[in-house]
Amino acid sequence: MRFRWRRPVILVTGARGFVGRELLARLEQLGVPSRLALRRSDGQPGRVAVVGELGPDTDWREALEGCTAVVHLAARVHVMRETGSNSLAAFRSVNTAATEQLARQAAAAGVERFMFLSTVKVHGEFSGDEVFTERDPPAPRGGYALSKWEAECALSRVAAATGLAVTVLRPPLVYGRGAAGNFATLAAALRRGLPLPLASIRNRRSLVYVGNLVDAILACLNRPAAAGRTFLVSDGEDLSTPELLRRCARAMGTKARLWPCPVSLLRTAAVLTGQRAFLERLAGSLAVDASALTAALDWRAPFSVDEGMARALSTPAPGDL
Repeated sequence: MRFRWRRPVILVTGARGFVGRELLARLEQLGVPSRLALRRSDGQPGRVAVVGELGPDTDWREALEGCTAVVHLAARVHVMRETGSNSLAAFRSVNTAATEQLARQAAAAGVERFMFLSTVKVHGEFSGDEVFTERDPPAPRGGYALSKWEAECALSRVAAATGLAVTVLRPPLVYGRGAAGNFATLAAALRRGLPLPLASIRNRRSLVYVGNLVDAILACLNRPAAAGRTFLVSDGEDLSTPELLRRCARAMGTKARLWPCPVSLLRTAAVLTGQRAFLERLAGSLAVDASALTAALDWRAPFSVDEGMARALSTPAPGDL
């Protein structure tokens, strides 16, 4: 991929995160200069701009100086077992207010393109028998999804007021080497050879390999047709949970030990053990239609699901041992 801008300099927030590391590696391969906006210094003067904690008063001006585009990945993600009445306020401070502040200062600094990584959860937790499209009404649940949706709304206001070219991507589960969350939990169980009572689940899940997500981000930055658009993104192949586990096991050179159990019984056990939310994510469907991205940008995932799984799991990832 060649960038159409003469001298692109891309500011990346969340650059030390799972997606950010992959994006930086790809930019380096392409020879595209990048700057990292970090909460604290990591010992790389010149390339790093320290912005401190993210919130409505974050000063992004030094980080934005001379930048042509912004890829905003930094976010407050799910905090497990979090309690406290100010949880939503904390999500809004980082995910909504800091994003709006960055966009306003980016527009003032003359930035041309603004890429925001949102979430499929803007549409809800489950798609049922249908698939989500960008035309479906938002139905976010929980502080994380709600704050991301509110950030999208704030970006729309900034774009309308300033002309900043904003593009939003809403990915489903992102997997790859070093991924955390449910993907890491399932991979660890497979590596240990644990028998899993999940063979009877009949659902449909979209996912996206981190290399495909980064490729989509760069495509959105590089194509004028992406300006002002919101896209869902995926690998292009949906899997049931049992099939996902079998594909993961095959990539690791092992076999998934799955045995059938009625989903109703699994749900009862999950309620009794306090694992209802985890079970619903395993048993429920969350599928997306990413054809709008393909149609608008002529983009197709460069890696198939099997290729993504092989790159993610062919050797042990940190934390899986």
